[in-house]
Amino acid sequence: MPSRETVAAFVADVLSEDHVGAIERWYADDASMQENQEPPRVGKETLMAGERQMLARVESVTTEVIGQPLVEGDEVAIRWRFEFTLKDGSTMVMEEVAWQIWRGDQILRETFFYDPAQRSRRG
Repeated sequence: MPSRETVAAFVADVLSEDHVGAIERWYADDASMQENQEPPRVGKETLMAGERQMLARVESVTTEVIGQPLVEGDEVAIRWRFEFTLKDGSTMVMEEVAWQIWRGDQILRETFFYDPAQRSRRG
Protein backbone atom coordinates (compact mmCIF):
# COMPACT_ATOMS: atom_id res chain seq x y z
CA MET A 1 0.00 0.00 0.00
CA PRO A 2 1.59 3.31 -1.05
CA SER A 3 1.72 6.25 1.31
CA ARG A 4 0.54 9.65 0.12
CA GLU A 5 4.21 10.69 0.14
CA THR A 6 5.10 7.79 -2.18
CA VAL A 7 2.31 8.74 -4.60
CA ALA A 8 3.45 12.38 -4.46
CA ALA A 9 6.99 11.27 -5.33
CA PHE A 10 5.66 9.26 -8.29
CA VAL A 11 3.63 12.26 -9.51
CA ALA A 12 6.70 14.52 -9.20
CA ASP A 13 8.70 12.00 -11.24
CA VAL A 14 6.10 12.01 -14.03
CA LEU A 15 5.91 15.82 -13.94
CA SER A 16 9.67 15.92 -14.57
CA GLU A 17 8.74 14.68 -18.09
CA ASP A 18 10.87 11.54 -17.77
CA HIS A 19 7.93 9.28 -18.62
CA VAL A 20 9.98 6.21 -19.53
CA GLY A 21 12.13 6.62 -16.41
CA ALA A 22 9.01 6.90 -14.24
CA ILE A 23 7.81 3.56 -15.58
CA GLU A 24 11.21 2.03 -14.94
CA ARG A 25 11.35 3.34 -11.36
CA TRP A 26 7.73 2.95 -10.22
CA TYR A 27 6.13 0.01 -12.06
CA ALA A 28 6.40 -3.64 -11.06
CA ASP A 29 8.14 -5.99 -13.51
CA ASP A 30 4.76 -7.66 -14.19
CA ALA A 31 2.80 -4.38 -14.35
CA SER A 32 0.05 -3.77 -16.88
CA MET A 33 -1.42 -0.66 -18.52
CA GLN A 34 -4.77 -0.48 -20.23
CA GLU A 35 -6.38 2.26 -22.35
CA ASN A 36 -10.12 2.45 -21.62
CA GLN A 37 -11.47 -1.01 -22.51
CA GLU A 38 -8.59 -2.05 -24.79
CA PRO A 39 -6.57 -5.18 -23.93
CA PRO A 40 -3.85 -4.45 -21.38
CA ARG A 41 -0.16 -4.23 -22.23
CA VAL A 42 1.82 -6.37 -19.79
CA GLY A 43 5.39 -6.23 -18.49
CA LYS A 44 7.55 -3.27 -17.55
CA GLU A 45 9.78 -3.64 -20.64
CA THR A 46 6.70 -3.65 -22.87
CA LEU A 47 5.34 -0.56 -21.11
CA MET A 48 8.63 1.33 -21.49
CA ALA A 49 8.86 0.38 -25.18
CA GLY A 50 5.31 1.61 -25.78
CA GLU A 51 6.07 4.89 -24.05
CA ARG A 52 9.21 5.37 -26.14
CA GLN A 53 7.19 4.75 -29.31
CA MET A 54 4.56 7.29 -28.30
CA LEU A 55 7.20 9.90 -27.42
CA ALA A 56 8.95 9.34 -30.76
CA ARG A 57 5.75 10.36 -32.56
CA VAL A 58 5.62 13.80 -30.90
CA GLU A 59 7.94 16.78 -30.65
CA SER A 60 7.28 17.26 -26.93
CA VAL A 61 4.79 16.64 -24.14
CA THR A 62 3.94 18.81 -21.16
CA THR A 63 2.33 17.08 -18.20
CA GLU A 64 0.31 18.45 -15.31
CA VAL A 65 -1.72 16.90 -12.55
CA ILE A 66 -5.16 18.32 -11.86
CA GLY A 67 -6.08 18.31 -8.19
CA GLN A 68 -4.66 15.93 -5.64
CA PRO A 69 -4.33 12.20 -6.25
CA LEU A 70 -6.89 10.11 -4.39
CA VAL A 71 -5.29 7.37 -2.31
CA GLU A 72 -7.32 4.62 -0.64
CA GLY A 73 -5.37 1.56 0.39
CA ASP A 74 -3.79 0.01 -2.71
CA GLU A 75 -5.96 2.09 -5.07
CA VAL A 76 -4.89 5.47 -6.45
CA ALA A 77 -6.68 7.79 -8.89
CA ILE A 78 -4.81 10.62 -10.61
CA ARG A 79 -6.26 13.16 -13.04
CA TRP A 80 -3.68 14.11 -15.65
CA ARG A 81 -3.58 16.74 -18.41
CA PHE A 82 -1.13 16.27 -21.28
CA GLU A 83 -0.35 18.79 -23.99
CA PHE A 84 1.38 17.19 -26.94
CA THR A 85 3.22 19.23 -29.54
CA LEU A 86 3.18 17.16 -32.69
CA LYS A 87 5.93 17.01 -35.30
CA ASP A 88 3.96 19.40 -37.56
CA GLY A 89 3.79 22.01 -34.77
CA SER A 90 0.11 21.48 -33.96
CA THR A 91 -0.94 20.63 -30.42
CA MET A 92 -3.29 18.11 -28.86
CA VAL A 93 -4.55 18.25 -25.29
CA MET A 94 -5.72 15.13 -23.48
CA GLU A 95 -7.15 14.75 -20.01
CA GLU A 96 -7.48 11.37 -18.38
CA VAL A 97 -7.96 9.65 -15.08
CA ALA A 98 -5.43 6.97 -14.27
CA TRP A 99 -6.78 4.28 -11.95
CA GLN A 100 -3.89 2.42 -10.35
CA ILE A 101 -3.57 -0.67 -8.21
CA TRP A 102 -0.33 -0.64 -6.22
CA ARG A 103 1.57 -3.55 -4.72
CA GLY A 104 3.64 -2.04 -1.95
CA ASP A 105 5.50 0.92 -3.45
CA GLN A 106 5.07 -0.18 -7.07
CA ILE A 107 2.26 0.16 -9.57
CA LEU A 108 0.87 -3.24 -10.53
CA ARG A 109 -2.09 -2.31 -12.76
CA GLU A 110 -3.12 0.95 -14.36
CA THR A 111 -6.16 1.77 -16.48
CA PHE A 112 -6.49 5.11 -18.26
CA PHE A 113 -9.99 6.48 -18.70
CA TYR A 114 -10.43 9.26 -21.26
CA ASP A 115 -12.54 10.41 -24.18
CA PRO A 116 -10.86 8.95 -27.30
CA ALA A 117 -12.23 11.88 -29.36
CA GLN A 118 -9.54 14.02 -27.71
CA ARG A 119 -6.96 12.33 -29.95
CA SER A 120 -8.45 13.95 -33.06
CA ARG A 121 -8.74 17.51 -31.65
CA ARG A 122 -5.78 19.68 -32.54
CA GLY A 123 -4.98 23.34 -32.15
